[in-house]
Amino acid sequence: MEQFLTVEQVAKILQVHWQTVLTYIKKGKLGAFKLGRGYRIEPKDLEEFVQKLKTK
Repeated sequence: MEQFLTVEQVAKILQVHWQTVLTYIKKGKLGAFKLGRGYRIEPKDLEEFVQKLKTK
């Protein structure tokens, strides 16, 4: 089974505030799905997001 990342984990990886990660999700820049009261991010979605940042 694939492991999913929390907003806090992604924030730590990207070295940004967790609210910044939520902004990326809400603007549709970072793929995520709602689980309970929080969001979960698939590692492949995070990888795609980082690649897009690198190409800009």
